[in-house]
Amino acid sequence: MSWSGDYEKYMATAAAVAGTAMVVRGVVSELVPDELREMLRSAARGIRARVSSTHTVVIDETEGLSTNQIYDAARTYLAARINTDMQRLRASRVDDAQGIMITMDQGEEMLDVHDGVEYTWRLVSRETAAAATAHAAPYGIGGGGAANRRGRSRFEVKSFEVSFHKKHKEKALRSYLPFVIDTAKAMNDKHRNLKMHMIEYDAWTAVDLRHPSTFDTLAMDHSLKHSVMYDLERFVKRKDYYRRIGRAWKRGYLLYGPPGTGKSSLIAAMANYLKFDIYDLELTEVKSNSDLRRLLVGMSNRSILVVEDIDCTIDLQQRDEGEIKRAKPTYSGEENEDKVTLSGLLNFVDGLWSTSGEERIIVFTTNYRERLDPALLRPGRMDMHIHMGYCTREAFRVLASNYHNVENHAMYPEIEQLIEEVLTTPAEVAEVLMRNDDVDVALQVLAEFLKAKRNEAGETKAENKNGNQKINKYEQSMV
Repeated sequence: MSWSGDYEKYMATAAAVAGTAMVVRGVVSELVPDELREMLRSAARGIRARVSSTHTVVIDETEGLSTNQIYDAARTYLAARINTDMQRLRASRVDDAQGIMITMDQGEEMLDVHDGVEYTWRLVSRETAAAATAHAAPYGIGGGGAANRRGRSRFEVKSFEVSFHKKHKEKALRSYLPFVIDTAKAMNDKHRNLKMHMIEYDAWTAVDLRHPSTFDTLAMDHSLKHSVMYDLERFVKRKDYYRRIGRAWKRGYLLYGPPGTGKSSLIAAMANYLKFDIYDLELTEVKSNSDLRRLLVGMSNRSILVVEDIDCTIDLQQRDEGEIKRAKPTYSGEENEDKVTLSGLLNFVDGLWSTSGEERIIVFTTNYRERLDPALLRPGRMDMHIHMGYCTREAFRVLASNYHNVENHAMYPEIEQLIEEVLTTPAEVAEVLMRNDDVDVALQVLAEFLKAKRNEAGETKAENKNGNQKINKYEQSMV
């Protein structure tokens, strides 16, 4: 009986202490100003720091009104190293195309080792006070009670705390944290969704770029493909070189050739290869040179600016023998200064405005290179000219592998011979190969398609020859 009585007294005492603690905490929260409480916490932390051999770096989720990039980097970095044995985990996904991200929950800890040093990470949360705004209360922002009566709201602030032995402080700040940031950046570059930006209401609007084209699936000459890949790799590695020689870190490519030869697919392959966003500049949507500058300055670094069919999308000024002449008539009632001009475009390509960003690629496409002003084509503006031609044997084999997963077939020699004789685009070959899932049937249909084109070309050639002969006879009779 005495043991039972002591237990009851103990439980009653514990309950009384807990209740008293809650009352004291409530009174302190009501009566002690937030600033004083924060000063007390800071003093306690200072005392612990002087007697402890551990140092801690606090990484808040936000810095003022801006997102703290180190917090985001730490979250990404730790998610890749998460220990699934933790009692509490946090799962999230912000995009259907991405997997589930597993991160640590509040109060959990995890250990990371880098360069022989142990680092302990914790995710913590605390409440902080901020001046309440007039519209905070209707949306439920902030707490109630005395905090609102004092005209302040309470907000939750999340932070990562990384702790380590104090003798490794310099290594943590100068080596480990930059390593975390660089690793997270590489992970984001690898997995992030690329964006396609287009002009809408005089501003850039972004959508996800999900074009599947890669250099592996691109139907073009093998040596030309590898030449482009090598040029791109060389460009992205030469930041210090461009800075040393005093040139803007950019590269220009002109893609030219008949329609259907893969110019757009090559652009998508370049974006997927480099993990660069695409900015599709439709020049007919731009009203003036000043609007053009505003749009181009608004581009992000590590991006590709694309102007497709540049020879027919804009009324550019052409210069011929020192005189300026119109390529096409202007809209009625509009003056030259109200239009996008060649000089305005060139000023961004390699003028003073070309230094407004870094690691940018500029791509112009055209079906007719001879129609372009020579000022657009010189090195420094369009550094590499890439001819996208008709389908070749090599391109056909890539397409057959893409659509039917076949490396060789008995019909290949006949089809390749026909491709040598007939001018056909990769787009035409791809369309025929897609008509049937049976590889034998698809290749037979392709052979028949190529034979029909050859016969059609022969008839056209014969008609032209007969026509020329009739003209020659007529001219001779007139003489």
